Amino acid sequence: MDTESTYSGYSYYSGRSRGSHRHGERSRDHHHQQHHHHHKSRSKDSRSEKSVTINTPPAEPLLGDSAHHGEQFQDDNWGETTTAVTGTSEHSLSQEDIVRITKDLEDSVGLNCRRYLTLSLAVVLGLLVFLTPLAFLVIPHLLWPDKLQSCGTACEGLFISVAFKLLILLLAVWALFFRTPKASLPRVFVFRALLSVLVLLFVLSYWLFYGVRIIDTQDQNYQGIVQYAVSLVDALLFIHYLAIVLLELRQLQPCFSMCVTRSTDGETRHYNLGQLSIQRAALAILQHYYCDFPVHNPALLSASKSRAAKHLAGLKVYNVDGELAAPPAEGPGNNAGAGMAQSQSRAMIAAAARRRDTSHNELYYEEAELERRVRKRKARLVVAVEEAFTHVKRLQEEEQRRAPGEVMDPREAAQAIFPSMARALQKYLRTTKQQHCHSMESIQQHLAFCITNNMTPKAFLESYLAPGPTLQYSRDHWLARQWTLVSEDSLTSGLKDGAIFLLKCVDFSLVVTCRRIPYIQLAEEYIDPKSHKFVLRLQSETSV
Repeated sequence: MDTESTYSGYSYYSGRSRGSHRHGERSRDHHHQQHHHHHKSRSKDSRSEKSVTINTPPAEPLLGDSAHHGEQFQDDNWGETTTAVTGTSEHSLSQEDIVRITKDLEDSVGLNCRRYLTLSLAVVLGLLVFLTPLAFLVIPHLLWPDKLQSCGTACEGLFISVAFKLLILLLAVWALFFRTPKASLPRVFVFRALLSVLVLLFVLSYWLFYGVRIIDTQDQNYQGIVQYAVSLVDALLFIHYLAIVLLELRQLQPCFSMCVTRSTDGETRHYNLGQLSIQRAALAILQHYYCDFPVHNPALLSASKSRAAKHLAGLKVYNVDGELAAPPAEGPGNNAGAGMAQSQSRAMIAAAARRRDTSHNELYYEEAELERRVRKRKARLVVAVEEAFTHVKRLQEEEQRRAPGEVMDPREAAQAIFPSMARALQKYLRTTKQQHCHSMESIQQHLAFCITNNMTPKAFLESYLAPGPTLQYSRDHWLARQWTLVSEDSLTSGLKDGAIFLLKCVDFSLVVTCRRIPYIQLAEEYIDPKSHKFVLRLQSETSV
């Protein structure tokens, strides 16, 4: 399916508008004819398939280029001969896609409900913990105030102790537990659940003892009641210390080396992790992935697939011997057909193997030509950007003597110099297949950012000359709606040597292999500093 994109930001080529419009009309007619023929041929083959076609305007223009799926229909000289191309893009959604989208929405609703339920339970447990010591102190004054003994100086000092300990506990719980959630995990966090159950049982046991020994007997020793509340707060502080050890300190010491490989291009990184469960290790790896791995570019993978398809496209299999080439008719007729298909497959594989001997020459020349084009367009881009930045410097020196009303802000300056570098940048991004990663708006924003902070042309070009980390690009290009964790072991079990699990998204997957860091034994060897003695050896024929 052909896709046309809309770009109207290159108005500085208006001198060739007539010829370019005629060229654009001819290209659009040619594309519409191809689209009509393609749609007509496909309608005959899939009449029974139910599909929904949604016509939408192009979202986010990508420097005058369409999506990478229509890469073979693009002309690299588009920016030199065309000022604007208008049209709409068509995307087809089958019935299976609509069902999948509906399922994703239901899953997201379920995840939100589980998140809010977990937060509600945590809030209820927190209120129970903080209100229990205060209730221990207030209940005697409400039920039997006349029987209570007077609270002396030591008892009043315990009130201050309870107040400050509760304040410290409140801040500590807020810092450790009430954080912005980073992800939604498929299984419960075992240590956090165990700590929550421990706190709940601990508070309930204190309430049970309080009800039996204090409320039923109406204890008159109020100082002992206050000390009982203080002991509860002290125990809660110790439980919080235990939570810090289990949740934070236990995983700090590296124990495993994780090898992470992207399935499409083989990009590999290594990370050291501590004692973690499989799902928390997967979360840590994804956090590192967005910062360390270069952005996934599926356009770079299409060249090898098209090359392999081109080699197999010209192969045809002929049955020279007719029925003699078929296997003996020992079974039903479908066995003969299956044998013929197998023989044809073996013939095609053999022919492809013979043609493989010459395919490396084609690959060599294709890569050499691509490297030459990349170096050439990179040189043009560097020169164009340096010239544009020299104009910005000259304007800044002149604007110091101008009136305040004529001074441009960084956004206006970026828009003023962007046309002088747009064509060179557009061609370079197309050649390196990065055009879908950078929009015109994002480039202008980055240019304004560089101008504001007095950055050099080299600093501006660094984002485009080499693929950067995934987080550097727009969220629409890298943000995966959902990752799927595939593992043979339980997700709540800890990491172990040789464990393998996958992190899958729509376009690719991350294959993670776990290796335990070996035990290292160091031995000591002492060398006496006085033992460093040397002798100069001279040969008889050595020149002096």
